[in-house]
Amino acid sequence: MTYLVTDNCIRCKYTDCVEVCPVDCFYEGENMLVIHPDECIDCGVCEPECPADAIRPDTEPGLEKWLQINTEYAEKWPNITVKKDPLPEAEEMDGKENKYEQYFSPNPGTGD
Repeated sequence: MTYLVTDNCIRCKYTDCVEVCPVDCFYEGENMLVIHPDECIDCGVCEPECPADAIRPDTEPGLEKWLQINTEYAEKWPNITVKKDPLPEAEEMDGKENKYEQYFSPNPGTGD
């Protein structure tokens, strides 16, 4: 099992989760984070830290797409281990539907 970052992180990008991760397996894109599934130790401490409720265990049904996205972009984006401010539109975007199709950016973030 691993944890995955899902749709609701897009254009929120809260980073409370990276601060508690004991193995630094988060990677930063321009407008979301991902978890590297091969680095995640399945401890689950990140899940309750996410204000947008965007982190899920991969055992939940229907997350195959997110496993692929997290795996692909964790290889491309820089590692992030310190908390940063969320995106300015985070509160407004929290809970919006179909964010991946409308807002996902493949561009990397700045990392640490």
